[in-house]
Amino acid sequence: MEASAAVDSSPAAPAFEVSARPDTRKLVLSSPRPPSLREEVVGVVGKAFRPRASGSGSGSGGGRAPRCASWVLTALQCVFPVLQWGRGYTLESFRSDVMAGLTLASLGIPQSIGYANLAKLDPQYGLYTSVVPPLIYAVMGTSREIAIGPVAVVSLLLSSMIQKIADPAADPATYRSLVFTVTFLAGVFQVSFGLFRLGFLVDFLSHAAIVGFMAGAAIVIGMQQLKGLLGLSRFTNSTDVVSVIKAVYSALHDPWHPGNFFIGCSFLIFILATRFIGRRYKKFFWVSAISPLISVILSTVAVYATRADKHGVKIIQNVHAGLNPSSAKQIHLNGPHTAECAKIAIICAVIALTEAIAVGRSFASIRGYKLDGNKEMLAMGFSNVAGSLSSCYVATGSFSRTAVNFSAGARSTVSNIVMSVTVLITLELFMKFLYYTPMAVLASIILSALPGLIDIKEAHDIWKVDKMDFLTCLGAFVGVLFGSVEIGLAVALGISFAKIIIQSLRPQVEVLGRLQGTNIFCSIRQYPVACQTPSVLPIRIDTSFLCFINATVIKERIIEWVRGEVETSDGKNRERVQAVVLDLSSVVNIDTSGLAALEDIHKELVSLGIQMAIASPGWNAVQKMKVSQVVDRVGEDWIFMTVGEAVEACLAASKGTALEC
Repeated sequence: MEASAAVDSSPAAPAFEVSARPDTRKLVLSSPRPPSLREEVVGVVGKAFRPRASGSGSGSGGGRAPRCASWVLTALQCVFPVLQWGRGYTLESFRSDVMAGLTLASLGIPQSIGYANLAKLDPQYGLYTSVVPPLIYAVMGTSREIAIGPVAVVSLLLSSMIQKIADPAADPATYRSLVFTVTFLAGVFQVSFGLFRLGFLVDFLSHAAIVGFMAGAAIVIGMQQLKGLLGLSRFTNSTDVVSVIKAVYSALHDPWHPGNFFIGCSFLIFILATRFIGRRYKKFFWVSAISPLISVILSTVAVYATRADKHGVKIIQNVHAGLNPSSAKQIHLNGPHTAECAKIAIICAVIALTEAIAVGRSFASIRGYKLDGNKEMLAMGFSNVAGSLSSCYVATGSFSRTAVNFSAGARSTVSNIVMSVTVLITLELFMKFLYYTPMAVLASIILSALPGLIDIKEAHDIWKVDKMDFLTCLGAFVGVLFGSVEIGLAVALGISFAKIIIQSLRPQVEVLGRLQGTNIFCSIRQYPVACQTPSVLPIRIDTSFLCFINATVIKERIIEWVRGEVETSDGKNRERVQAVVLDLSSVVNIDTSGLAALEDIHKELVSLGIQMAIASPGWNAVQKMKVSQVVDRVGEDWIFMTVGEAVEACLAASKGTALEC
């Protein structure tokens, strides 16, 4: 084929005139030293504690005091976003928030009672959790729509793991103490994540793992509600599906009252029907929102009027009324179970943050604003720390209640304040009316919230896009369903890390070719139209970290390719490879094993009479290559900024071999 660009065909001229453009080789080696580990750590901590500049100068006559006051104000606005958006808050927004808060409370009150039952706590503790954490979040959070309170998944996490330490039925005081301790530690972990920019820990649970985990947890939660739905007295504390089925089968042989099942199923159908109406007709979203509260009221009146509790219908009975009592003395940080509490706390902290940030970001994208992840972690952390001191357990953002808050027209976190005040009034005045509330209706309220946790369409999409990701999703699902919550999370993390390790062990190493008429080099496997350059073999290493885990594999693959090229060219009288260009543009960092691999490649190429060149090394890689004297061995004249420059220099060195395509 003809050459793709007008080049001098004389043997003394290179394919691309090197002198026509500036020599950038010195720029690669003269770049400044990259930040050290100490500097990076100091920078991260500094960003955590230093507020952003306001953007305006100090001004003439500002002086130290005004600058200090401005710094303090900016710092306070960073910690308490309410000081920023509160200045432009209007009466119209307040009206919208009041209506949204009241609608939110009508859904949150019965859900909170049900989730407390799921967490193996008395009903009032769910309501306590809907009072203090929302108030703290309202002044510290950045999401306008998110609704804070107890959620099903975290309630299940707490009960399934803490009851292995203390039995909530036999020793409720110790169980509550452990719950408050876990809540306090979870809040501390969340605050630490926000202060030190450790949000990447939340990302250890991939999207696929969360989809599988939520689906498995939803099924487990649903099967746990069979106790309340059937009015069973004895039930297993295990969460795996096999144990639950055995418990139900054994319990059905004991006397049980079908009235529990009738009440539960009737109100479950009622709630699901109103939800269908709310989704079909957007103007009637409030029907779906208040249906759980209506269910509680109607079922309570029905049980009281018929005295069904005397005939086997299980009821809540005594519920403690009044404001949140202090629980500071029940938090034990130096007890015999502190290590177990810390393990449970970090799992709950990560799951709660993952759910809250996912919910907050989804609704923020609809409204067209950006959610600050680190501020969200701080807000959630302080909410749970304050909650642990006031008889609350771990709170986070609820998807179902946030959707209701959004549909009700919430403009800011004031809706959380309105909801919190409404729950507080309920605790003071109306708790005695819950005495005859049947347990079956609480089970139906929890069951009605579970379909939103099972996303079959998303699981199908994961299967179509990435089979390995689907394996992570399936592992989390099966682990939760047939093992436990911890096993499900461990399986998901194990598969995710195995995927990363496998990809790190076997990174792509690609032979590059030039696209016709350009100076762009790309993989000849991905772009078969790319032309290979005679006598020069450009190779790209596709890994961000050339290290001990993959250095040997990469070295052996490159040497094998070069030897294969040499043998092929010698056997077919083809032009022999004179130079190899290693494209390190993807290599961000390199360790001593990677440096040793580069040296071994260089020695092997020298023994074969082949010149080695390096193109586009990363900042840290260049620094380490200079310190370890790899640059000296390869030669400073053979380090280039781009693959094109390296190929041109190699062609010029091999006496101007023309590019043929």
